[in-house]
Amino acid sequence: MKINIIFGTESGESEFVADDIAEALSKRFDVSVENMKDVDVDAIDFHAFYLVVCSTYGEGDMPSSAEPFHRALSAGRPDLSMLQYAMFGRGDSTYAETYSQGSEHVDRLLTELGATRVGEYGREDAGDWDTPEDIAVQWAEVVVKVREGEDAVS
Repeated sequence: MKINIIFGTESGESEFVADDIAEALSKRFDVSVENMKDVDVDAIDFHAFYLVVCSTYGEGDMPSSAEPFHRALSAGRPDLSMLQYAMFGRGDSTYAETYSQGSEHVDRLLTELGATRVGEYGREDAGDWDTPEDIAVQWAEVVVKVREGEDAVS
């Protein structure tokens, strides 16, 4: 299975998380990692499974590197009905009203354009003591198994 991990980040932490997921999965899968700001929305690979890692910035906003991706999707409105993805949101639950909202902006748009989210919405809370990389790798392992199970049924 081809897995494309894309990340949106403000401080670089989501890139580290994406890299750790890639390292864990690359032994079994063809994995790539790309910053959302560099993703060409006209060249989305519908045969790949996308893992999206996105932080939250400010008052529940998307991080700056996710904004070009979101703008391009919003402007082009491509049909993403053949896209399967999983979402991992990052934030701090002490900001209850805006917790993990950066990823939710991206998730809503992907769904609106027809993409199908696979597995549970992963979330990392900066307010707890768990390391984001461990949480993200565990989440990725589960959603990849769900996706593999769906392929077996298809």
